[in-house]
Amino acid sequence: MIALSEELKKWLDENEYNENELNKAGRYGNSAIMKASREGKAELVSELLELNVDLNIKNVDGNSALWNACFASSYECFELLVNAGIEIDSKNVNDVTALMYCASAGKEDFVQLLLQKGANSSYENLDGFKAIDLAVTPKIVKMLRNARVS
Repeated sequence: MIALSEELKKWLDENEYNENELNKAGRYGNSAIMKASREGKAELVSELLELNVDLNIKNVDGNSALWNACFASSYECFELLVNAGIEIDSKNVNDVTALMYCASAGKEDFVQLLLQKGANSSYENLDGFKAIDLAVTPKIVKMLRNARVS
């Protein structure tokens, strides 16, 4: 087994994660990689990826580490997770993808990144809305109109 850095050990302890069960959900149902992504802690995300944590595990809301990286507006965490093979179009309990979330939150840069990485703009949530229906800025609407549908 790979030895954990002192920084990761300390962070895991502070956040009540067990270093022997890194995929186990902690408070609020987030695994260690989800929480590190939500906090934009790229160095911890990188180390957790080296430890082969489950990339596609979801929290109680059905959100993945990628969603959390988008929430944090962390480009580094986003790239680390995508390059490691995380599912781009993962849906949460409301069938909302990271692309839909970013469109609805006005995160133009992340909408563009997700589209560049192949996110599917044609998916609908439980209410029948697509990312374009949830877009809050004209720039996002334009990006989604011009997106190739997968």
